[in-house]
Amino acid sequence: MQIKPLTPTIGAEIQGVNLGDASRDEALFAQIKTALLKHRVIFLRNQDITRAEHVAFARRFGELEDHPVAGSDPDHPGLVLIYRSEKRENYENNYHSDGLWRQTPAMGCVLRCIECPSVGGDTVWVNMVEAYRNLPQEIKDRIDPLSARSSIEHSFGAIMPAQARRQLADQYPPAEHPVVRIHPETGEKVLNVCSFTTHFVNYHTPGNVRFGLDKTPGASQLLNYLLSQASIPEYQVRFQWQPNSVAIWDNRSTQHYAVMDYWPATRKMERAAIIGDRPY
Repeated sequence: MQIKPLTPTIGAEIQGVNLGDASRDEALFAQIKTALLKHRVIFLRNQDITRAEHVAFARRFGELEDHPVAGSDPDHPGLVLIYRSEKRENYENNYHSDGLWRQTPAMGCVLRCIECPSVGGDTVWVNMVEAYRNLPQEIKDRIDPLSARSSIEHSFGAIMPAQARRQLADQYPPAEHPVVRIHPETGEKVLNVCSFTTHFVNYHTPGNVRFGLDKTPGASQLLNYLLSQASIPEYQVRFQWQPNSVAIWDNRSTQHYAVMDYWPATRKMERAAIIGDRPY
């Protein structure tokens, strides 16, 4: 197995590995997981594997989750088919951590390209450990004790009829998570807000608010500042897809952005997301 880092801060390409083999080989899987924890997102080319092998490999990390809006392949539960062949509203082309609106956001994902444009349709990943590490100390001091809410209602639910949107929110109520989470395997601090995040829940304290202006727009300005950190190029890696390319990412320490610049071309991806833990 050869590992080639793609940037100094995030991303590596792995060669000489077949994920079908890794789904059956514990030692090989362990090497891949070690690389994942180090590089946060890893890429493999020429992975001509079956859907069953895709799911079996992802399940090495843990049980898979369904998506309440996208749904899963009925023959392979947990394998979400993200097929884009028309221009429409979607929520992939913003910086996000998958399922931050869940009480237990995804641990990670295994995404395989089935069909892609000849040019365009790249995906960007961001190292949110580095994003936190480089914040000014005064900002770290302000956000370390904060929690924030993230919601599916204002994102996926926004284009639904009102009754369907409310039902979605009832099924998946807003989740409250720390603004700075601890990675459960590495112990690193991670900036843990994204485009699903709506507001801080414990900002309005005497230490933060002198006048109403400090609360609104003060809290919103701070949240927007934190959200903007994902757009810094020094924390990013950009991947150009080819059929049978695979990306595996640690969703606990990264965000990603699917670039929507390819319509009217078609882009077909298949994703297995692994159930994660509750951030702390």
